[in-house]
Amino acid sequence: MLRVGLTGDLGSGKSTVARMLAERGAVLFFSDDMGRAVVQPGEPAYREIVAKFGPEVVAADGSLDRKKLATLAFDPVHPRVEELNAIIHPAVIGAQATQLAELAEKNPHAIAVVESAVIFSSTHAPQGRWRDRFDRILLVEAPEATKIVRFVDRLAAGRTLAFEERSEIEADGRRRLAVQHKTPYGADCLVLHNDGDIEQLEQQVDAAWRELKQIEAAKDPR
Repeated sequence: MLRVGLTGDLGSGKSTVARMLAERGAVLFFSDDMGRAVVQPGEPAYREIVAKFGPEVVAADGSLDRKKLATLAFDPVHPRVEELNAIIHPAVIGAQATQLAELAEKNPHAIAVVESAVIFSSTHAPQGRWRDRFDRILLVEAPEATKIVRFVDRLAAGRTLAFEERSEIEADGRRRLAVQHKTPYGADCLVLHNDGDIEQLEQQVDAAWRELKQIEAAKDPR
């Protein structure tokens, strides 16, 4: 089985690339979905977060108030995002390892793609460096201005935003981008440039998918 990490900053187009890969036969795992699962009430990460950030991050229904938690984590004066990451990242990476192992048992020739914005930047991986967890990386890149526009459009969800709300979302996007620093990558990283139209991105995904299939076949030619 080939383990592929799909990464890029917010607004880079990871979700679009993930959809294209699924259409070509990849088995997808979304870190955001796993992140929501590991912080459900009763989970160890949920208890740690409440203990660390206080009862004000608990919503009326007992779940985490994600907006309140994000406000605390990305506070421009006293950011606490690393405190939050130290709780969530190990839980998510552990869940990824379990699910990948189960897939390898059932489908040893699968191409498994794990979508995550923090593959390079996380310092809280309990199972070693990202190179120990993935055989290849797909990195989706786009100009920063484009990423901010996509981030705003996603949160607006079709609404027309007032100037103040748009400015607040743009500032939030820039704060989030500022903490998503990447580390140097090498030949085991395939870069997709999402700065053109959808057809250009499709062509890049086609080329990347062909290469991933060749790599997987070469691992076990039987």
